[in-house]
Amino acid sequence: LSWRSIASVDDKELKEMAWGLANSKQPFLWVLRPGSIQGCEWIELLPEGFTETVGDLGCIVKWAPQKEVLAHNAVGGFWSHCGWNSTLECLSEGVPMICRPSFGDQRVNARLLSNVWKVGMVFENDELEKVEIERAIRRLILGKEGEEMRQRARDMKEEIQHCIKKGGSSYNSFNALAEFIMSIK
Repeated sequence: LSWRSIASVDDKELKEMAWGLANSKQPFLWVLRPGSIQGCEWIELLPEGFTETVGDLGCIVKWAPQKEVLAHNAVGGFWSHCGWNSTLECLSEGVPMICRPSFGDQRVNARLLSNVWKVGMVFENDELEKVEIERAIRRLILGKEGEEMRQRARDMKEEIQHCIKKGGSSYNSFNALAEFIMSIK
């Protein structure tokens, strides 16, 4: 879970996220950047008893190398705001997503992930609730739907790798653009 590099969450939303993660009983890595929670510096607003409840299942850090984390085979899903960079990183590593878009292109990206490519699921309510969070995590990690999304995500990863290798469509298009730019005098 890496939450919003630009926007921040309030303490109520943070608590719902925390208990949803804890109640899912699934291992997680949660990147909580300093300043990403309104009214606190880092994790002092996590609910009382949260860290004891999750124990070794959860790891909360200030920063992690997102691309490297997503490339690890232990990662079964990624909860994101669906910015384009995170979306591309997930797709190129074959990781399905739990989508919580906020603004800009994030809503379109979330719809593409969930409705078109079917490698993501979107929180439907504007306000997050721990029960909904727990349900989404368990669906993605333990459910048949999540298994199918992971397979589609792996298939997309293969397609992406094919497109960017020498002779692939993206490789060729990029080279054509570079040649065009170089030809301009």
